[in-house]
Amino acid sequence: MKQLENYRLWRLVLLAMLVPLAIIAFWPSPVDQPVQGQLAAVLKFLHRHGIPDWFNYRFVEASANVALFVPVGVVSSLAFPSWPWWKIGAFGFLISGCMELGQLLFLHNRFPSPLDLVTNTSGAVIGAVLAAAALKQLQARRLPAADL
Repeated sequence: MKQLENYRLWRLVLLAMLVPLAIIAFWPSPVDQPVQGQLAAVLKFLHRHGIPDWFNYRFVEASANVALFVPVGVVSSLAFPSWPWWKIGAFGFLISGCMELGQLLFLHNRFPSPLDLVTNTSGAVIGAVLAAAALKQLQARRLPAADL
C-alpha cells in the first residue's frame, strides 16, 4: 500500500503518460489511418456474422478514446488522492481540450471533435471511479488484518 501512497512517483508517471498522448494527438495524420482498410474489413466481416450495425467505425473510435483516457484517470487519482472524481474528469477535459485545440490550430489533416472531448473526459472519469473502488477494496482488506 505504501507504493500507492507515493504521490510524487504517481505525478511523474502521469507526466510521462502525457508524452505518448501528445504524440498521438499531434501526429500529422490520423493515427488509425494505416489500419482503416483492415478495420473496415473486420467490421464488414463482423456485420455479416451477426454483430449489429451500431458496432461501426464511430463506435470503435469512441471506445478507443474512452480507453485511452482510463489510465489517465487511474493515475491522476493516485497522483492527486484528494481530488474527487469530477476534478479528475475536469483534468481529463483540460488535457483533451488542449489536444483538440492543437489539432484545430496546427494540424490540417486532423479533425478536432466535441465527441472526442466527451469520450476522453468519460475515460478519465471511469478511470477515477475504478481507482477509487479499487483503493476502497484494498483498504477494506487491510483493515481486518490491522485488527489482529
